[in-house]
Amino acid sequence: MPEMKRVVITGMSINTPLGDTLHGFLGGLLQGRSAIGLYEAPGLVAGVAGSLSPYDPLSKASALQDRIPADAANRLLKLVRYSAWSTKLSVLLALDAFLDAGLLPGSVDPERIASVVTGHNINQLYVHHNWEMFARDPEDAGIDLTVFVKKWDSDHAGCVSEVIGIRGPVYLVGGACASGNVGLRCVLDEIRHHDIDVALVVGPVFDYTPFTLHSLVRMGAISFHRYRDDPARASRPFDADREGFVFSHGGGALVLEGLEHALARGARIYAEMVGVEVGSASSRTPAPSEEHEARVMERLLHQTGTDRREIDFVSAHATSTVLGDLAEIRAIRRVFGKHAANLKINAPKSMLGHTTWSAAVVETVASVLQMHAGWLHPSINIDRLDPEIDLDVCANRKVEHSINLMLNNAFGFAGVNSASLIRRYAG
Repeated sequence: MPEMKRVVITGMSINTPLGDTLHGFLGGLLQGRSAIGLYEAPGLVAGVAGSLSPYDPLSKASALQDRIPADAANRLLKLVRYSAWSTKLSVLLALDAFLDAGLLPGSVDPERIASVVTGHNINQLYVHHNWEMFARDPEDAGIDLTVFVKKWDSDHAGCVSEVIGIRGPVYLVGGACASGNVGLRCVLDEIRHHDIDVALVVGPVFDYTPFTLHSLVRMGAISFHRYRDDPARASRPFDADREGFVFSHGGGALVLEGLEHALARGARIYAEMVGVEVGSASSRTPAPSEEHEARVMERLLHQTGTDRREIDFVSAHATSTVLGDLAEIRAIRRVFGKHAANLKINAPKSMLGHTTWSAAVVETVASVLQMHAGWLHPSINIDRLDPEIDLDVCANRKVEHSINLMLNNAFGFAGVNSASLIRRYAG
């Protein structure tokens, strides 16, 4: 087998209720601060969620425009003024990560840049609002006349390519809540096998609707009742009293490059992306499967030639559901055997809630920031640890730890299981 081209992470960005800067986001995580609050919407009894609804994209755009060429700034402001809300955030995430990588629109051969946006039906609330107006009055002037263009997920990809000036591959991929890792696998392939120098993966902010939340409440899948009086405690992976996962807004972006390209331009390197694997449980049901989660981790170790004893940290998918948390812990025990007792594990969703399609991207950003900080954030809200969980899940405390090689799990509805492997860059 020929030696695989090395790929590194050179740029990152974030936007969650904990903050829209890397520094602020890491600070919130290490403080163990919850991003979850009371969420109210028409047609929905008040529940809990993480919300970015007051966020002003134009203010962020104004802060970025002075850092880019005038023509790119004009494109940015136009897109942020006239796009759907979540699309605006995707554009800002992509540009913020591109700038964080030390790149400017026009500074790289546009034919050798790729971009992948992850997820499905991303602008759901935008479509919902326009449909409500249409149902009331088809001639209502409030309906967006360009809704047919803006409703599609491809609008995210098109707007990202427009503001940065990308002429290489631009597309979307989905894998439910594993979408972010599926996107990372795609950009790895673009760099390793398709002559791409720089690749962006954008985990967009899924703009959920009251209809979506109502459906999940009826299914009994999300936390809704028990913690309404204290929403910051609602997301509680590994705790014996968890009620279900908590929806949250949140997005992130990563810039990946071939190592040689990054070194040639003197880029700052965050970490090395070793590999990503994706597998199926052969089932459309949302039920988690210990066997298939373990299989995708095993395949990743095999494909990358990694000794499992090298891994020292796992960023768990850990959604705060009884079945999901236990399946993942059992899968980790199955894969790592006695070494599982040496692993540090934490649950970003305990603070962030579940950012769905972007979760793997958001949590990769969180993991890489922890790698550089030398500290792991706590898994919060563990008042009574589930008796079956006997591994170190950083319960309620940040932990000083130097990450060398980490595993990031992401599992999605319809049996889409994924895991990524990221190594500290040491030359």
